[in-house]
Amino acid sequence: MTFLTLTKIQKSFGPVQVVRDFDMTIEKGEFISFLGPSGCGKTTILRMIAGFETPSGGNININGKTQANLKPNQRNIGMVFQAYALFPNMNVFDNVAFGLKIAGKPAAEIESRVKEMLGLIRLDHLADRFPYQMSGGQQQRVALARALAPKPQVLLLDEPLSALDAKIRVSLREEIRMIQQQLGITTVFVTHDQEEALSISDRIVVMNAGRADQIGTPFDIYNKPATRFVASFVGTLNLIEATVVDPAANRVSIGDQGITLREPLGAVKAGDKVSLALRPEAGSIAEGAKGDTALTGEVVSSNFLGSVIRTRMKVGDAVISFDMFNAPGLKPPAVGEIATLRFTASDLLIIRE
Repeated sequence: MTFLTLTKIQKSFGPVQVVRDFDMTIEKGEFISFLGPSGCGKTTILRMIAGFETPSGGNININGKTQANLKPNQRNIGMVFQAYALFPNMNVFDNVAFGLKIAGKPAAEIESRVKEMLGLIRLDHLADRFPYQMSGGQQQRVALARALAPKPQVLLLDEPLSALDAKIRVSLREEIRMIQQQLGITTVFVTHDQEEALSISDRIVVMNAGRADQIGTPFDIYNKPATRFVASFVGTLNLIEATVVDPAANRVSIGDQGITLREPLGAVKAGDKVSLALRPEAGSIAEGAKGDTALTGEVVSSNFLGSVIRTRMKVGDAVISFDMFNAPGLKPPAVGEIATLRFTASDLLIIRE
């Protein structure tokens, strides 16, 4: 069931247009991530949903009701910020209870709800502590409990994990997703971290210069990028320029090596250039590796990255990266060695925009 609708949303700050004709429908209980670089408009959209910014055009509708004339405190929205924004003079219990007290809830209801929320985030034993006595991860969990305590209809999270170290980020994002699924609350999450977006979202909105370049599941965003920007921004990617040899047969060449694509080339002619995308994990140089397509080139570098070894080889004018899983006894190819990378033709995507 459609719960949150954004229709032709636009936002300008003076002469600068930061959001351009943005359309999206979000289902009740969905977890949506807005992903993109700084300045792409993702946080501005979040702030317009919250009511902190007014759209220059378009309409926001939540649960069948337009939000155009509603102030932030009239929208029943919970928001978690990057910087925690806890009240330093209040302990954990009072921070979580704050929204309930403002709403005039009875004391018994407040106490019951706060205990429920602290149990949900597993911090009920720290109810008397003050923010300065807690770690960053604990503070952000309290901020999440405070946002959820008044039972909002939508939860908004504005890069809530970016101030935390890597291990805490991973555990807390999993906890946020678990709590969101448990409560079934419609959630919009803003991040510039692609791994975060891919790991916890039902759908991802990849923003670029105020527009959505692609909206889709994590699987589709990663494996079927719609534009050159999405292909290059999400994940590590080889962008390879090829020359069309035979359009009817989907035949192209990379350097002096010919390959046949699975995807139709479309309206091109022999001699035209096309851009192809290939993920580093798609191929293998191992002896006996399977694949209907192969490229041979000279190894120019090999870098140990822990779980994988990323190797780069030169094929014509292109430099192609590929990953090998680290394993005892593995011998990476040496610089200057000739290697053959095998993969399936369907792993090569044509980038058309």
